[in-house]
Amino acid sequence: MIERLMALTGYDEISFWIVATAALVNVACGILGCFLVLRRMSMLGDAISHAVLPGLAMGFILTESRDIVPMLLGALAAGVLTALLTQAIHRYARVPEDAAMGVVFTSLFALGVLLIHRTAKHIDLDPGCVLYGILEGVAFEMEPGALMPRPTFNMLVACILTILFVIVLWKELKIVSFDPELAESQGYRSNLIHYLLMAMVAGVTVAAFEAVGSILVVAMLIVPAATAHLLTDRLSLMVLLSSLIGIVCAVVGRDAASHYSTSVPGMMSVIAGVFFVVAVLFAPRHGYLIKVIRHWGLGLRIIQEDILALLYRWREASPEKPLTTTHTIAALGGGTLPRIALWALSRDGRVRTSAGTVALTEVGAKQAQTLVKSHRLWETYLTTLGLPADHVHAPADRTEHYLDENILREVANEVEHPHTDPHGRPIPRREGSRVDLEKIDDDNAS
Repeated sequence: MIERLMALTGYDEISFWIVATAALVNVACGILGCFLVLRRMSMLGDAISHAVLPGLAMGFILTESRDIVPMLLGALAAGVLTALLTQAIHRYARVPEDAAMGVVFTSLFALGVLLIHRTAKHIDLDPGCVLYGILEGVAFEMEPGALMPRPTFNMLVACILTILFVIVLWKELKIVSFDPELAESQGYRSNLIHYLLMAMVAGVTVAAFEAVGSILVVAMLIVPAATAHLLTDRLSLMVLLSSLIGIVCAVVGRDAASHYSTSVPGMMSVIAGVFFVVAVLFAPRHGYLIKVIRHWGLGLRIIQEDILALLYRWREASPEKPLTTTHTIAALGGGTLPRIALWALSRDGRVRTSAGTVALTEVGAKQAQTLVKSHRLWETYLTTLGLPADHVHAPADRTEHYLDENILREVANEVEHPHTDPHGRPIPRREGSRVDLEKIDDDNAS
C-alpha cells in the first residue's frame, strides 16, 4: 500500500516520508491549535512547547534512550507544571497572566537548554535535533521490518489520539472554549478540560520534537488554526480547515524547500505564514482588503442614494430649473467618489445626464421617492421621542441608509402615517404601498 501511495504522489521514498510525517505533525498541531486560539491561549501553547524541554531532557537523561515513553512522561509532567505555575503566579502573586506565562516558559526553556548542553557530551542528545528537528532525515529512522519510520509512527499515534480526544470531548471542549463560566454553571469541570488539553498539547509537542523541533512546532500549533479562524466562524469547519492548511503546508513546504535547498520545517512555517497573510488580507468576512472594499462599496452606495435624493428634492423645489452636474458633485463634497457614483447611476439608467445637467429617470425617481420618504418619516418619528424639529435632520441623515422596510412600517404605524415631516415638507406617497422605503438622503433643504 505504501508503494502505491508513493507511485500516486510521485515522491521517492525519502520525500514521501518527509511529507507524510510533516502532514501528521501539522494535522495534530492544527486541531489542538484551534482550541488554543479560541481560548486566546496561543502563547500558552508556545510556552508549553518550549517549557517541556526540561522534561524531555530529564526523560532522556534518566533513561539514556530516545524511547518515546519516558520522554513523553517527562514532557507531560513539564507541560502540566507550566500550566499550574502560570495559574499560580497569576493568582497568588497578582502578576498579569501573559507576564506569568513569559516568566515560566522562558525559565523552563532555559533550564532545558542547559540540561541538554551539559549532558550532550555523555549521551546521544543533539541540541540542534531538539530545537530544529531532523525532518529531512526521517526516512533513515526506518527500523528493519518496520512499516514506517519511528518518528512517523509516533506522529501517527499522536494524530490518532488527538482526533479521538477531540471527538470524545467535543461538546466539553466547545463549551469551555467559548464560555468557561457557562460551562462551570452547567456542571462541566473547565479546569479539568483545560489541563487535559494542555496535556495533549504537551504530548503532541513531544511527538513532534524529532520531526520539527521545539521551536518550529510552535508555528504548526498556532498559524494554521489562526488562519482557519479568519476564514470561518464555525468550529467544526475551523478544525477541518486548519488540518487541510497543515497538509498543504507540508506538501508545498517540502517542494519549496527542495527547490531552494533549505530547511523543510522552516519552509513549512514560512508557507503557513504566507497563508496567514493571505487570509488576513482576503478572508471573506475578516480580511482587511475585503473590509476596505466593502466599506468603499458602502460609501459609494450612500453617495448614490444621496444624489438620487438631492435630485428629487431639487425637482420638488425647482421643477423648471435643471440641476447641473457641477453643482451636484459640489453638493456631495466634490472629489472622485461622487463622480464615480454619478457615472454609475447614469450607467444603471437611474439618472440622465445631458448638456452639463443631470435629472432623474423614471426608475431613479421611484427609488428617490422611496429614499426621501424614509428620511422624512424617520425625522417625524424622532420628534415623537422628544427631539426638537431642528435636531432631527442630522441623526436621520446618518440612520436613513440602514433602515429596512419592516422598521419603517413599524415607524409609520407608530406616528400614525403623517402627511408632512417636522419641517412641513410632504412625505411622498406611492400608489399601492401604504409604507414605502429603502434608503436615502436629505440635504438641509432650504
